Amino acid sequence: MTRRQPTRRHRTVRRLRATSAGLATGLLVTGLLAAPAGADSRTDTSPSPSPEAPIGTVARTVGDARFAPGPCPKTPEPIEALDEARCGTLTVPENRADPTGKTIELGVAIVPAATDKPKSDPIVWLAGGPGDDAVGEAKMAVDGGLNRDRDVIFMSQRGTYSADPNLLCPNIDEFNARSVGLVYDAPSTERLHVEATKACRDRLAGRGIDLGAYNDTESAADYESLRKALGIKQWNLFGISYGTHLALVYMRLHPEGLRSVGIDGILPPSTSGSAATWSSARQGFDGLFKACADQPACNKRYPNLSATFDRLVRELEAKPVTTTVTLPGSDKPVKVVLDGGALVNWMTSATHVAPQVPAALDELAHGRPQRIARQWAGGKLSPQAMGRVAHGLAYGVFCSEWTPYETEQAALRGGQATFPSFPRSVKAQAPQLTFLHPDCDVWNVPPASPSIRDVTRGDIPTLALSGGFDSQTGADNGPYVAGTLSKAKVVTVPYEPHVVFATSKCAQEITVSFFDDPAAPKTACLKSLKAPEFEIGP
Repeated sequence: MTRRQPTRRHRTVRRLRATSAGLATGLLVTGLLAAPAGADSRTDTSPSPSPEAPIGTVARTVGDARFAPGPCPKTPEPIEALDEARCGTLTVPENRADPTGKTIELGVAIVPAATDKPKSDPIVWLAGGPGDDAVGEAKMAVDGGLNRDRDVIFMSQRGTYSADPNLLCPNIDEFNARSVGLVYDAPSTERLHVEATKACRDRLAGRGIDLGAYNDTESAADYESLRKALGIKQWNLFGISYGTHLALVYMRLHPEGLRSVGIDGILPPSTSGSAATWSSARQGFDGLFKACADQPACNKRYPNLSATFDRLVRELEAKPVTTTVTLPGSDKPVKVVLDGGALVNWMTSATHVAPQVPAALDELAHGRPQRIARQWAGGKLSPQAMGRVAHGLAYGVFCSEWTPYETEQAALRGGQATFPSFPRSVKAQAPQLTFLHPDCDVWNVPPASPSIRDVTRGDIPTLALSGGFDSQTGADNGPYVAGTLSKAKVVTVPYEPHVVFATSKCAQEITVSFFDDPAAPKTACLKSLKAPEFEIGP
């Protein structure tokens, strides 16, 4: 996720890795080129590519979408994985309900398979967020071996970094950085938080952007337009974090072109919202606390870690702690305020550096908040947290698909059910979704059709991946989505945080084997996984 804190649930793995670094210091096919099944030839104004032409090298218009080869999309830093990519731009309507309205441009990069004879069905990568750019995650996909036998397609989702227009809001990133010195859930912080959201909205609306057109329904249609414009009969999806939310919507609305789907760090549209965020946090926290309790050295040094955490949340909410830290690469002191809400949100990202967590909590309990303060601030002030996230897309999803279907009272009940000992002020602000309803009030976009909350049903082969330490999208989301997907394989990788493909070689092997044979992914590597060795302080 994005917008609120850099520790947010649905941020992409690139940002998750950046946050973890801060915490620690913080397709293509050269074959299959026939016109897609069901395409209306009267709307195809360009010749079909020849069987010899690699996908992505021929301009083509199908319906209201046009793909044109061209330069690769911009990325914040150079990405070696894109050096050999075939690239271009997809042009689509901003709002398909207004056929005479504006068009937008989405960057496309096609990374070729590592083999000389790739499989005939590419993989499409769906990024996290909402608001992260898939093109910027190409290295993660290649490093994980996703392009071993298949080309991999990356397209900047509408509104993201390399799209035109983009819906970035640097002022929100700047506020998030300043907020480390504020009481996390104070009314005064809420006022400034919502002011930053409204300033972002006003600036984007002032540019003539139709903010109500940035959502999953339009984005799913964009990807279907890309499939047809590239002349691909069938492809595979792989979504991470929020990308699983989009993948499940795509599966429901456009199943005809899908061979298989992998989803990692699962966020079901039918349950998304604040209550589910609380449930996920409980699962991830408990998984980590249990792993410590199961290790004699950790359990002896840090007994009853869960109770210690709960007590610290209550004490800090009653009496916040203020400290000053310096961050790697800077000698400028940073003021940090830790209250109960800040500690809960730190913990949702701290599962990415699980071996440190017991010692960090113990230090805090004994009057040494610097490690947690440094990690909390490091995620928000890191370069990766500045000017890269499309907050306009994030709010387009949150405010049209989530808040219209979950009241603030229901969100509070979710906190009460999972963390009954927490103060009401903490439970009122779900992890990574602080002040969500007031933000959406000022974002002011129409609600999506109630069907956006429908469960995804069908028989498309699906790999449902989760991490045992995932405190952002809990592992129980895997069995939940599999309940209505008859060919789903549910895999939980123990001891891993949110988005296991980014951190686990075993998860990468399982994923690649799934796309080879969706009926029988190879999961033997799970048997050899062991809990991390927790840091034991003096």
